[in-house]
Amino acid sequence: MINEEKLNLSIRKFLKGVGINSQRIIENKVREIVDSGKNENLSNVSISINIKSQELEINEEIKGQIEVEFLK
Repeated sequence: MINEEKLNLSIRKFLKGVGINSQRIIENKVREIVDSGKNENLSNVSISINIKSQELEINEEIKGQIEVEFLK
């Protein structure tokens, strides 16, 4: 039997780190592209993330979209 609460908290801690780091990376890249003037294709950005673990035999890709709205 496993400690469900500890497992849940550990997964949430990992995902929080992933979320914070991923958001920073994406925001910095969007700003870099906008600052360079190459933002004509940024309104709806396709993005994916890979989750891998040898021990858990996981190798999954999660796909999504990020909307970038430009203020007038």
